[in-house]
Amino acid sequence: MTVNEIKDEISIVICGEAGQGIQTVETLLIEALKSAGFYIFCTKEYMSRVRGGANSIQIRVSEKPVSAYIKRTDILIPLIKEAVDHLGERISKETFIIQEDFTEEAKKIGDVVYSNVIAASTLAALFGINRETFYNLIEKKFSKKGEEVVQKNKEAADKGFEIGKKLSLEIEIKIEPKADKNDTLINGAQAVAMGTLAGGCNFIAAYPMTPSTGVFTYLASQEHEFGIVVEQAEDEISAMNMNLGAWYAGARGLVSTAGGGFDLMTEGLSLAGITETPIVIHLGQRPGPATGLPTRTEQGDLNIALYAGHGEFPRIILTPGNLEDAFYLTQKAFNLADKYQVPVFVLTDQFLVDSYYNIKPFDLSNVQNQHFIKETGVDYKRYQMTENGISPRGIPQFGEGLVCVDSDEHDESGHITESQAVRTSMNNKRLSKIDMIKSEIFPPELIGSYDYKTLLIGWGSTYLIIKEAIEKLGRNDLGFLYFKQVYPLHDSIVDYIKKAEKTIIIENNATAQFGKLIAKETGIVIKDAILKYDGLPFSVEEIMQRVSNG
Repeated sequence: MTVNEIKDEISIVICGEAGQGIQTVETLLIEALKSAGFYIFCTKEYMSRVRGGANSIQIRVSEKPVSAYIKRTDILIPLIKEAVDHLGERISKETFIIQEDFTEEAKKIGDVVYSNVIAASTLAALFGINRETFYNLIEKKFSKKGEEVVQKNKEAADKGFEIGKKLSLEIEIKIEPKADKNDTLINGAQAVAMGTLAGGCNFIAAYPMTPSTGVFTYLASQEHEFGIVVEQAEDEISAMNMNLGAWYAGARGLVSTAGGGFDLMTEGLSLAGITETPIVIHLGQRPGPATGLPTRTEQGDLNIALYAGHGEFPRIILTPGNLEDAFYLTQKAFNLADKYQVPVFVLTDQFLVDSYYNIKPFDLSNVQNQHFIKETGVDYKRYQMTENGISPRGIPQFGEGLVCVDSDEHDESGHITESQAVRTSMNNKRLSKIDMIKSEIFPPELIGSYDYKTLLIGWGSTYLIIKEAIEKLGRNDLGFLYFKQVYPLHDSIVDYIKKAEKTIIIENNATAQFGKLIAKETGIVIKDAILKYDGLPFSVEEIMQRVSNG
């Protein structure tokens, strides 16, 4: 069988069990393909277990930029016999299944663990990657484990290149390496973490929780170079309160968590609301309730970001849908939190944080950090009434004033009060910030036809999948409105919806949470919805089919 039908890209899926080193295949192969000049997109789905099960990675290799998940599988490498059943409908009669017994070959080298390198190097050979290049990647990955481990993995690579050379007689790949080798290859967790660094973050406290852990570990790896205080807290409550203390003292802090962890932080969120303490929260979504599907993806936590915390206070919710937005919006989150003295959410999900693809290096020329801390005088009032609702924010030891904050309702000086008049005025002051925040909302982006009759609406990680789907559909009557900020909501949405004959909301959840927010804010009820909540992202083909079927 050949795959000549695929003119400019190929979709590879590798399936193995937890503990088999499938992540090694991912790391080696995407680095090798990137260094050879290919455009790639890589994502994974995996079970919540240390050993066993069936996990898979998809790698799209292309002559042009690719950044979305597709169902189609052109080449399958099954490292376990359960792979074909596990992948089910992703396999078709056109799928080329490489049936080499990588495990048996690995045993000859000394351990079944080497099957991962054999698989990766087999594919590297099919794409014409230089063997020495692959050796260099092996040395980079395994050098800390000693020379014997490095040599055994090189031996495994030799076997893979031997298999790949034989397979090239059956599989003809004509994809040209056209990507800029100066492009960077990162995933969503790294993009959020880099945006955090660009935002001037110098403190992070977190308790590890999938899928947010990658942000925490990346920042921990940069603590010395960037002067970050890193604290793995004993629980999420402590992590939240540590961050509030850091901001109070003048630091810029981040807390990174998932839905179940954030549930424990809601009292701290409410504390941030009444004390008007800035905070940036990275919330990586996964399916709930409770532990739910801890290693899968879903857009199910918009409501808790919107409504968590007792009482009423303003907040900002940013929802990046690609790596560039993950970086720039996270950087901007620190300025917004500092300026308005409110919680700012960066809402991602497992699919976004675990997906890799090539991007241009981030442009730092327009990245500027704004700081709004004021030097205090002897008559300083932390909660001074102002026309725009934003009080001057001081920090201890920067000036002569007392920086008094309290979780009880308070007067302008920060002292506890039970005056009904003061309570009303303070609550009004806090809520009035919404009007100023609305002056710099990120507007939605329209993709596709400006003469649309059908308007698709999506937010967050569905962006690139829907974008590719409508590009492939090529319909002049179809438009897609992407939201990178869902709260406060940009007023232009009303005109966009009114222009459409039909509007469809697309969300990775069961109840159209963003659709209900739109109805609450605008009074417009979107009746048609494409929803998915099985723990997997939409595929491009799925969106195309469901949009075409109306």
